[in-house]
Amino acid sequence: MHLQNLKTPPYRSSYAVAVKSHNPSPIFRRPSLLINTFLYESKSKNNRVKSKNKMKFQIEDVTVYFPYDHIYPEQYSYMIELKRSLDAKGHCLLEMPTGTGKTIALLSLITSYTLSKPSNPVKLLYCTRTVHEMEKTLAELKLLHKYQLDNIGPAARMLALGLSSRKNLCVNPDVVSAENRDSVDAGCRKLTASWVRAVAIENPNVPTCSFFERYEKAGGDAVLPPGVYTLQDLRVFGKEKGWCPYFLARHMVQFANVVVYSYQYLLDPKVAGIISKEMQRESVVVFDEAHNIDNVCIEALSVSVRRQTLEGASRNLNKMSQEIDRFKATDAGRLRAEYNRLVEGLAQRGNLPLGDTWLANPALPDDILKEAVPGNIRRAEHFLSVLRRLVQYLKGRLETENVEKEGPVTFVNSVNSHVGIDQKMLKFCYDRLHSLMLTLEITDTDEFLHIQTICDFATLVGTYTRGFSIIIEPYDERMPHIPDPVLQLSCHDASLAIKPVFDRFQSVVITSGTLSPIDLYPRLLNFNPVVSRSFTMSLTRDCICPMVLSRGSDQLPVSTKFDLRSDPGVERNYGRLLLEMVSVVPDGIVCFFVSYSYMDAIVNSWNETGILKEIMQRKLVFIETQDVVETTLALDNYRKACDCGRGAVFFSVARGKVAEGIDFDRHYGRLVIMFGVPFQYTLSRILLARLEYLRETFQIKEGDFLTFDALRQAAQCVGRVIRSKADYGMMIFADKRYTRHDKRSKLPGWILSHLRDAHLNLSTDMAVHIAREFLRKMAQPYDKTGGGGKKTLLSQEDLEKMNGIEGMMF
Repeated sequence: MHLQNLKTPPYRSSYAVAVKSHNPSPIFRRPSLLINTFLYESKSKNNRVKSKNKMKFQIEDVTVYFPYDHIYPEQYSYMIELKRSLDAKGHCLLEMPTGTGKTIALLSLITSYTLSKPSNPVKLLYCTRTVHEMEKTLAELKLLHKYQLDNIGPAARMLALGLSSRKNLCVNPDVVSAENRDSVDAGCRKLTASWVRAVAIENPNVPTCSFFERYEKAGGDAVLPPGVYTLQDLRVFGKEKGWCPYFLARHMVQFANVVVYSYQYLLDPKVAGIISKEMQRESVVVFDEAHNIDNVCIEALSVSVRRQTLEGASRNLNKMSQEIDRFKATDAGRLRAEYNRLVEGLAQRGNLPLGDTWLANPALPDDILKEAVPGNIRRAEHFLSVLRRLVQYLKGRLETENVEKEGPVTFVNSVNSHVGIDQKMLKFCYDRLHSLMLTLEITDTDEFLHIQTICDFATLVGTYTRGFSIIIEPYDERMPHIPDPVLQLSCHDASLAIKPVFDRFQSVVITSGTLSPIDLYPRLLNFNPVVSRSFTMSLTRDCICPMVLSRGSDQLPVSTKFDLRSDPGVERNYGRLLLEMVSVVPDGIVCFFVSYSYMDAIVNSWNETGILKEIMQRKLVFIETQDVVETTLALDNYRKACDCGRGAVFFSVARGKVAEGIDFDRHYGRLVIMFGVPFQYTLSRILLARLEYLRETFQIKEGDFLTFDALRQAAQCVGRVIRSKADYGMMIFADKRYTRHDKRSKLPGWILSHLRDAHLNLSTDMAVHIAREFLRKMAQPYDKTGGGGKKTLLSQEDLEKMNGIEGMMF
């Protein structure tokens, strides 16, 4: 799993640790070590030496400040295309190879663009997937900002900050020590809710948060001075001033020139409704590493309900019922005031005290706020009665022994006919619950997550009539003997979550190292980019060596195709391939398997046949599991083994956390082997429903989407091995299906440009021979500037000579 997962904000559901623990074979168990902060600061993607001769050059009417002494040709081309889309006030898709300084190119161009147009400043909302990427982006911005200040002086001042969850920004030791994000959020509310603070004025023994109190007391003086603030900087500043960094950052977001935060703050309506609703239209939104952006959009609008969710919701309702009875006896006026307020609608939410806000409505339409809440759920006890009936209905639906699938309209009609809850009541459930929890002064919101999930589900199903399916499964297809009923509201249309972003902001930049085939994204996300461009990597030497291996030394084909994957010959040939490579390749080798179950099966097979023992005689072996701590420990030991020269092999999964966030740069990854084609589990009913929707709505064929999705995942895996131009590494696609043009052509251009015809359809022996030749070649000294032939580093003088040229051929 991702090294940052110990700190990563859990507002991204896919980063939550899987419930089912994966237990590797005992031979992989490493001695337990104390896990401290060994979060590796990977080398900057710009592997250049900083010097005083930093660059300043013109792109048409914009003076670009670039904080390095040379620029890559593709960075310059990237900036030109980016400026075109900003001038056109439109959206763009830009694919840039990994390790070519995409982040600093984006930051330099957009901040310089703003400086060149002071009368019409542009705000930058930079979205990353992880806290680690957020911190790296802000570190690059610090360097750039210092250079701009040195050149322009006070006119270049800006406010840039990272925004994350309370878990990552809280400085109150009693609150932040909680084990997960929900507990930290609840701990914060118990100290900062308006009613808690009101009681504390009368009773000094009621605990409050001193940092929040001092922040509130400072009022208008609680501001951040200009500068670039990482999360650590915000915590340090907060401690110095005695102010709460989380609420300070939340407040300053609307004034900042640059905000770096998670995708969820724009794509998940529940979060975006609180954090991003005030952002001005004159903003440029950047989604970095956005190859999986369609999946993030779908996750933001999907909900799963299990038996334990419904049981927890019943407990929540009982507790709320007791609270209502208590309020009736002691403070009936509060319930009456809430009733009157609901007649007016829900628009008052924006005026809530900071400490009382949490998640907004999960549905997108703003007009909900302008409507009056339906009369039959205005009274608190009536609303709880409606929720009880809904929970009871869902319990009944989970009792089925057959798989059921239906659309939102059919489902809503069924709810109405069975328990008398209509579509409008469902649509208002989430906001009505939020209002009631505030009225009942509930602070331990982490205990009420189950009923929030039910209301989240109700509001979504009551709002949308298309783009969703309700799928009820009595058990997991892969484990039919274990009853595990689940009701899933599954979103199929990624454009629903991202449409408000495209509509609201003048320019949205979707960029990554793996966006191929780039023409599918406008169809998946339903938008028209003004610029759509894929860049290649300019190199002075062929430091990337991709190969397609289709057969073993015995000439038998290798593949993870369903009818071949369990073949002993395939398993043996895969093992022999790895065994030969550990004998030839120095330092680190990373292996990606198509799934945890396949990795389990093949490792057990290698163990029984003795291949694993032979591999371990040459290099140490480490494994990714579904447990975050085990994987972090394994990664740390893998790096230590590479650092001390022993060399190591890391077994990972194509759709696991390591494939997305960990860089195996330099000696940590000299070879990556992709065992098979990482297709999604094609019998998944959610996937089948999505494929059907894509075919009917966007005319995207099932096979096209599945191949596109598998190949972008494979490209993401192999891309881990090259993180700068000074690096080198080999990539082996070990499956006969990669020899087919329809599969291979969907790989990014920067990989295809290095994939020679002579490196296709290889056997193990041929791959070993090519690896030896490649490593021998890479051991020679080389000219980084490319003085002998084509230039891969452009100086200030080179750019001045090119002045007036709008694009480059390289």
